[in-house]
Parts: sequence; structure tokens; C-alpha cells
Amino acid sequence: MAHTFLNLQIALNKNLFLKDPLTSELGNNILNGSIELIDLLGFERFTFKKLASEIQTTEASIYRYFENKNKLLLYLTNWYWGCIATRLLFETNNISDPEIRLRKAVHILTSFPNPEKESLLKNEQMLKQIVINEAIKVVITKGVDQENEIGIFGIYKDVVNTVVGIIKEINEEYPYPNMLVSNMIEGSNQQRFFAEHLPRLTNIADEKDLVEGFFQDLVFKAIKKG
Repeated sequence: MAHTFLNLQIALNKNLFLKDPLTSELGNNILNGSIELIDLLGFERFTFKKLASEIQTTEASIYRYFENKNKLLLYLTNWYWGCIATRLLFETNNISDPEIRLRKAVHILTSFPNPEKESLLKNEQMLKQIVINEAIKVVITKGVDQENEIGIFGIYKDVVNTVVGIIKEINEEYPYPNMLVSNMIEGSNQQRFFAEHLPRLTNIADEKDLVEGFFQDLVFKAIKKG
């Protein structure tokens, strides 16, 4: 199994894990194996017992790294947002025009990465699919306030704030930049979920990505001055 996560260094909140999975071959196998198994089974049916069988280890070994499967999913989604933050930095850093930077940011946040040109991880498309299908399940919980207090959602907030900063360059008087960006992110994920499972709730076209097109149109019309 390829060590996907070793190819990109992202500093994650230490409250996400008991032992840093990046420090061992088993830890990397846990991360890669969990992506493949969650994508295959769904988060509800995913268990550490099944993961242990898949990567040929023991449940006890997995519990040395993660307290429970919720923390593991939070780790994976944080890693995804770390990838997004890195792409935002590299792909917009040398662009002076804020409108071009914003179009690039909307593309990064709402589209699937091109595996030949844009992906930072070998299985980044699979990881994005997990974010679309599963990530909200470990956010809307009774423990979200406590997790927020210890910084679990810091990388996600940084991504939002990066795009908010671009919007303010274009129109500093626009009153809802944080709401616009967070709704764009969550809304694009929801529309992709609808396209796969509840297609009458969205719009689909074979020849182009209507999800990205919709949010490009929405964002720029929303912040237009006057």
C-alpha cells in the first residue's frame, strides 16, 4: 500500500489522534486503508474491526492511534482541508488580480481535482468523495463545541478565511463573506451528493460541471458592487 500521506506534510491538531499515524508504516496503512474502506462501505458500516481485517492488523493496534472512528474521520477531513489550503496557496499566490484568484478559489473548493494536474494525493478524489458523503456526520454532533474549543476545525476555518480575504479585496463592503464561502463549500458538496443520489434536487449535464458553474455565477453576482 503506497504511503500517500508521507508525500505531503500538513500540521494537524494533535487532539485528533493518540499517536501520530505519520510516524509509522502501520499508521499510514490505517489512513490509506480507512479511505478505501469508508468509500466502499460508508461511514455507518465502517468499523475498526473491518479496517483491521483489511490491513491485516489488530483492532487494538488501531486504537493506539485513534480513540474512535469519529476521530479518524475528523483526521481524514482535516487532511483534506489541509490539501485544499495548500492548493489555494500555490495556485493563487502569483496572481495579482483578485477576481482571477477568486475564480480559481471557487474552482478548487467546488470541483473534483484533476488527478493528472491538480491532485496532491494519489487518492484525493476518493478523499473528496468521503468529505461529500460523510464529513458532516462528525460535525453536527453534541460534541462540536468542545471540539471547536480545542481547535479541531482550525484548518477548515483558515480555508474559509483565505477566500473571505479575496472577496474583501474585490468588495470590502459586502456584508456576508463568511456566510457566502461556507455556504459555497457545503452547498457544492450537497449538490454533488444530490447529483449521485437525489438527482431531481439538482441540475446535471454530461458536458460540463454545473456545480462549479452555479457557484461561480452565485459568488460573483452576490459580491458585485452596486
